[in-house]
Amino acid sequence: MLLDLDGLAVAKVERLTDGTRRVHLTTADEAARACPSCGVFAVRVKGFVQTRPRDLPYGERKLELVWRKRRWYCTEPTCPRRTFTERVRQVPAGARITTRLRWRPGGGCATRVPRSSRRPGTCACPGPR
Repeated sequence: MLLDLDGLAVAKVERLTDGTRRVHLTTADEAARACPSCGVFAVRVKGFVQTRPRDLPYGERKLELVWRKRRWYCTEPTCPRRTFTERVRQVPAGARITTRLRWRPGGGCATRVPRSSRRPGTCACPGPR
């Protein structure tokens, strides 16, 4: 809750030589181990992966997030998915930026549309789904 990213917990904070704060995160939401295909809760860890989602700036210094999340085996025999990584609402699977950065006006929109193609004062980002 320190960063207000629901489902994630701060494990450690480092200050780098350039003043950047590197925040190490772990998953705090038990629902993150539910298979996205069948919904069965996994009990067997395959390994760990690390992701670095970008987020809103925090204070004057750069903030770097490092999330060490588990890769789980889905043991449901009828499920087509064999493994999956943890996901939380604020950082969906495969996302490189947090949802709050994505929907911030002028934030981390991944869609690039030339200014000449847009009406003045509009955003090129598709709205929330």
